[in-house]
Amino acid sequence: MSAHGVISLPTARTNPFDPPPELAGLRARSPLCRLRYPDGHLGWLITSYDLARKVLSDPRFSARSEIKRVPSVRTSLDPFYGAPALPGWLVDMDPPQHTSIRRRLAKAFTVQRMKTLRPRIERIVADQLAAMARAGDPADLVASFALPVPSLVICELLGVPYAERAGFQRDSATLFSLKATAEQAVRAMADLDAFLTELAVHKRRQPEDDLLSVLTADGELSIAEVAGVAALLLSAGHETTAGSLGLGVFALLSHPDQLARFMADPGLADAAVEELLRYLTIFQFGVPRAPLEDVPLAGEIVRAGESVTISLPAANRDPERFTDPDRLDIGRSPGGHLAFGHGIHQCIGQNLARTEMRIAFPALLRRFPGLRLAVSPQQVLLGQDRGFYGVHQLPVRWS
Repeated sequence: MSAHGVISLPTARTNPFDPPPELAGLRARSPLCRLRYPDGHLGWLITSYDLARKVLSDPRFSARSEIKRVPSVRTSLDPFYGAPALPGWLVDMDPPQHTSIRRRLAKAFTVQRMKTLRPRIERIVADQLAAMARAGDPADLVASFALPVPSLVICELLGVPYAERAGFQRDSATLFSLKATAEQAVRAMADLDAFLTELAVHKRRQPEDDLLSVLTADGELSIAEVAGVAALLLSAGHETTAGSLGLGVFALLSHPDQLARFMADPGLADAAVEELLRYLTIFQFGVPRAPLEDVPLAGEIVRAGESVTISLPAANRDPERFTDPDRLDIGRSPGGHLAFGHGIHQCIGQNLARTEMRIAFPALLRRFPGLRLAVSPQQVLLGQDRGFYGVHQLPVRWS
């Protein structure tokens, strides 16, 4: 913290599973503190659970991309923030535009729809585990399991050919990279948009049983909006779940007591997934918002247009909400965590992500009960260079 009480966002981790330790100290002093953004703008950082929920559900705080700033140096977002949202990118919109698009997507992600998809997800998981077993160990769990499972699932849901995965995985990785230049991000977005626009046009002519066909047949969204929605769901839909699966396995293998509990009691799967989501909170730099008017908050006045970053990792480690929050405890009931955000922008794909993880973690540990790291924990390459935290690779053995 500076002499004037203004900070830059802490990003350095001392433990691969914990957020930067400075966040806890900031939260203990005040849930709202002054934050200096990379462009020099003076805004705010929120670190407490209650204040995070309050702001995320307050319609006075806008998610529009025109007024968003990110608290970390991320040139890949420069072309997209400070400008109107791309067609279909509802995460960068406020009502009524956001409401209209989200309503059209909601039916595809209900709990009931997930029950219908469950057998297919189970088959995808089983097939990937069989392929791992055939190839033998050691294996990179990210390349052989954590990445292909959600990629296959979101492709099936949307109606995107999995054979095209090399292109959309490359473009998605560029969009979420902290190292990508603005030019690289623009090119990646253009390539992804061109691919999905062509596919949406094809689905309109020859519809199938998938979400892209439903959206194009609906007629309420333009082809550009359908392609944009598909780009958002395809990129975020596999990157985030892949990150949660890879990092979640790393966390379990690094906490033998919790791993043993998980393997001994399959009934803990649902609670374990929720606890891993809370404990790891892979959206590592927070959620950006900006008030459209002056708002009194935690004894301060947040002025219209001032950027606010809600630190989800800090909020999910708040001891006022979660007992002993820095301990991984797969038996706890961490309901209400903010790993998927909160309010009208809460992740629309959360039911899908939960279903995938509730199937994938137990299936992996049943198939490979001797699963262990093939390298020391210190050698695991962490994904701190991405908007979504995770591991780049996770070398494992089981025989």
